[in-house]
Amino acid sequence: MKIQIKKVDEKRGIVQITTTDERWYQKGDVFVPSVTWIAGFYPKGIPFYKWLAEKGWDEAEAIKSAAGDKGSKVHRAVEDIVAGKKVKMDDKYLNPSTQEMEELTPDEYECIYWFVDWINTVQPKIISNEVVVFNEKEGYAGTVDLVCEIKGRKFIVDVKTAQSLWPEYELQISAYKHASQKPEDYNLAILQIGYRRNSIKKWKFTEMEDKFDLFLSAKKIWANETNGIMPLQRDYPLILEWDKKQEPKVAAKKSN
Repeated sequence: MKIQIKKVDEKRGIVQITTTDERWYQKGDVFVPSVTWIAGFYPKGIPFYKWLAEKGWDEAEAIKSAAGDKGSKVHRAVEDIVAGKKVKMDDKYLNPSTQEMEELTPDEYECIYWFVDWINTVQPKIISNEVVVFNEKEGYAGTVDLVCEIKGRKFIVDVKTAQSLWPEYELQISAYKHASQKPEDYNLAILQIGYRRNSIKKWKFTEMEDKFDLFLSAKKIWANETNGIMPLQRDYPLILEWDKKQEPKVAAKKSN
């Protein structure tokens, strides 16, 4: 989702418009890359490349885009559930690709159903959700889906609608952990909802290892591959007006 940040400079008589997307976070005048963008540079492994070869580039991109839209809508609904709101199948959530409010699909609604089943079964103590974290030392930021306490243990939980656990998921939650003031206080887990490989409960809660060292390695690759890339910035005058003194010139007609 694109965000436009306006900064007015009265002395210079300009307004600076900075357009950011899901790759960037801003703190003051500083822009830092997102955790998911950085983690995406980590090698995805042979299973992914086999899948890519089977589907072909165009189909694979279409599948990933649809999965991203589904994940975004489900996350917004999950956020409502955690906030104590009721979610109905005909409720509408923003589709990031179309920028339109859309009703939940049956598949999306099923994922939310299984999140509710997980939260009712496990009864976690919710500490926070959808919280933005910054690691100023390493220069990155991200949004944590869920921080909760389960049987006396604190967890940073990333909620996924994917059927597979990709290596970059571990890097993502490890980065979130090390953006906290006391990383040692937190355990890490991935919660897959709408997980079809389970016969009864269609959710899977998997504890993950801290792979922060690999995240930092991926960040080095990211820095090399994206050198010079920054959010798009454009300057415009504060006021636009028609200067009527500047009469348009009319070309003289040529005589035969």
